Amino acid sequence: MKNVLIKNFFVLILIFLFGCESFQPSVQVLPSHIKKLSVQQFVNKTNIFGLEEKLKLNTINEFLLDGRFEIEPETKDSDGYITGEILYYILQPISYGPNYEPQQYKLRLIINFYFVDKANNVTLWSEPNIEEVLYFLSATFPGGLTEEEAKNTILINMAKKIYIRTIEGFGSVTGTSHKKVPQK
Repeated sequence: MKNVLIKNFFVLILIFLFGCESFQPSVQVLPSHIKKLSVQQFVNKTNIFGLEEKLKLNTINEFLLDGRFEIEPETKDSDGYITGEILYYILQPISYGPNYEPQQYKLRLIINFYFVDKANNVTLWSEPNIEEVLYFLSATFPGGLTEEEAKNTILINMAKKIYIRTIEGFGSVTGTSHKKVPQK
């Protein structure tokens, strides 16, 4: 009886160990009919001029570097497109020097973005409130950044997130994701 219990115990442990390690959500790719992508101008809901154009250009650059999809300038020529809104651009000092001059900053960028399948005329997925945060030293310090340099860095990082969510993360579940795959 004792040998049977020990064998069952080891079998349960093996099932648990191998079962936990083998589970991974399946990576889903964009539908096969999507060969051409375009990036629409993002709607800028902040008071910072030019964010929408820089984010669009950086996002296009990420897809061009990948090379899997043809990038079209107009959505009418594409199979699917990315669109979204820039909700917040918040620059706040987080540490000060002895004369109360800012020494370190925190820059936050929050956007919503969507992927639209034009063939089926449906939003395949949406990613609300995607956030990118950058901490940086004032330009007066070695290695510090100006606000313009920090802005460019955070927009490049956000474009990489958009690319990764579109190409590698499609269909994966995140805390705020409302992704959906059309049923055939």
